Formats: sequence, C-alpha cells, structure tokens
Amino acid sequence: MFSGKLVFGSAEGGVDRLRDALRSAEAVVIGAGAGLSTSAGYVYSGERFERYFGDFRRKYRYGDMYSGGFYPYATLEEQWAYWSRYIHINRYMDPPKPVYENLLALVKDRDYFVITTNVDHCFQRAGFDKRRLFYTQGDYGLWQCSKPCHRATYDNRETVRRMVEAQGFLIAENGDLTLPEGVTPAMAVPTELVPRCPRCGRPMSMNLRADDTFVEDEGWRAHAMLYHNYLEEHRTRKTLFMELGVGANTPTIVKVPFLRMTHEWPDAVYACVNYGEAFAPMELEEKSICIDGDIGCVLDQLARQAP
Repeated sequence: MFSGKLVFGSAEGGVDRLRDALRSAEAVVIGAGAGLSTSAGYVYSGERFERYFGDFRRKYRYGDMYSGGFYPYATLEEQWAYWSRYIHINRYMDPPKPVYENLLALVKDRDYFVITTNVDHCFQRAGFDKRRLFYTQGDYGLWQCSKPCHRATYDNRETVRRMVEAQGFLIAENGDLTLPEGVTPAMAVPTELVPRCPRCGRPMSMNLRADDTFVEDEGWRAHAMLYHNYLEEHRTRKTLFMELGVGANTPTIVKVPFLRMTHEWPDAVYACVNYGEAFAPMELEEKSICIDGDIGCVLDQLARQAP
C-alpha cells in the first residue's frame, strides 16, 4: 500500500492544522498509546520509580517498574507485594497531570470513539463515555486465572488496597501512598491475600495481553464490537483519526489500521502527535498532520481556541 518513504512532522504549524481538522470533523477516532499516559505523568522510571519501589530496586537492581513486573520472584507473596503497588499507583492513583481531562474537553461534545493499548483506565476515570472506549490490551484493574481455566475476569481494587496496606502504606484520598515515620515497607503480602482462581485454585495473573493466555472476556468482546460498528457506520463521514503517543511495540492495533483507513476513506485525515515519533507515509502527506511534541503541551495549545 505504501512505499516506505516517510514524512516527519515538527511542532510548527501542526497545531493550527489539527485545530482546523477537529473543527471540521464529523467523527473523531482517538488511538492512544503509552505516550499519552507518560505525558499525564505516569512515568515508570526515575523519581516516581524510586519513590514507590526503592526497596525493590536496591534488592534486585532493576531500573524501572516495567522490568520489575517481569522479575521471577521466589514467592507469590513477594510477587504480589510488587504488583499490588504497581497496580495501585498506575490504576487507582490519579495521574499527576490533567492531560486526559484536557483531551475530553476537546471532544466531549463531538462524535468520538477511543481505541487504546493503555491498560491504566485513565480514559474512563477522566470521564470519557465507557461505551465509546475499547481497551484492547487489558486492564490493570482486572485479574484472570493464570491457566486460564475459564474466560472471566475479576475486579482487584479491594484486594489490592488490602495488599498495599498490609505492606505498611497509608493511602491518601487521592490515592497517593505514604509511609508512617520510621516504617519500612514489607516486601511480601500475607499468604491469605495471594489471589487464586475461584474455580481451579491456581494463582491469578494480570489481565494483560502478554501471551496467548490473555482472556478476552464478555466486556472485551462487547467493546470490540462497539468499535467495529462505529467504524462501519462512519466510513463515509468526514473523520479525523487522531493518534496520540503510539509507539512501535504494537503498530497493528492503532497505527497501521489508522493509516489504512485514512488511505481508503475519501474524507479521512490522519493526525499523529508523538514526541520524537511523529510521521506518516509519503503517500498520505496531503491527508496527514504530524506533530513532534509533548501531547499535554499540544492539547493545551488546542484548548486556547477550542474547535
């Protein structure tokens, strides 16, 4: 379909073009990747990692939350001590910056749909209509059987809270974790809190698409159909495909379909906002808006004169 030659964007002029595209679009399809949550302050390394996982870093010498999630801990109690903190701060704690809320303000009165590879549930917590959301890769807030012996998922909020508190943390109203003075956090949870499948008794695992054990439950399938139907109903409309922070890890979920549909739909426009990775195929140059910059800053600029 495409030659492989790319057009790279800059920050100059793109915001005005994107504002005009938003203003004239009859439908807006948002495709979101990890860069959107990074812009909102969900950073997996550096100060934020040290603040909540300094003890694990010192013991195991990994340098970011993502690496810690794959570490082969010796016991389930220690594994779930790590993962309960991880889930809490990346699923139940408010993001440091209102990037998702600012995005909602731009599209809340529009005909929109969101497809995202993010698993932090920030869209729904910001107020996006859940019937206009498709989380393709799972949800930090759900567990499933690790086998899996059945195709259901389970909400983990209450158990995660108990795990975090069992390690010595206090949970603030906004979800932030603090330790009482002089308290060293435990690096294991009580055995009775280790989640196990209610049917077969095996350990639970995260409902994240890491391999072929990922459970596409009833809710996942329903939202996949909502997205499919939305696209079918809008293919002749003036549509803006707005890709935000999508990297190269899973291009077949957002980037490739967005480019294909922009090419095939007569009134479609493709917008890519990404720090360091804003590009489009040469064949779509006239139908593309590529902005190399921080998503939060771009949304702030758009909001100064909302469409």
